[in-house]
Amino acid sequence: MEKREIKLEDKKSLLSLENRRRLVLTGIIEVISFNEDQIVLNTNLGTLNIKGKDLKMNKLDVQNGDVIIIGTVNSCVYISNEPKKKKHNLISKMFK
Repeated sequence: MEKREIKLEDKKSLLSLENRRRLVLTGIIEVISFNEDQIVLNTNLGTLNIKGKDLKMNKLDVQNGDVIIIGTVNSCVYISNEPKKKKHNLISKMFK
């Protein structure tokens, strides 16, 4: 029996929201923080910030990266893990 290692990039990421009451997610790497109003997850697509009311983690399968969240979901926002591009201001452009 051959054990195959699954790369982080090869894992599928799914976000399914049913009637704003049940959120099914895959591709979860770790739970960063959670309470009734906000859950922050590290996913293979970046950090996911979920805000709502009476949020509870109904199912958490760390091995497979699956989670089911129940409660009232108000927002789901991905925060990219990519490095931010350096912004140049007017003064730095003048003194090049």
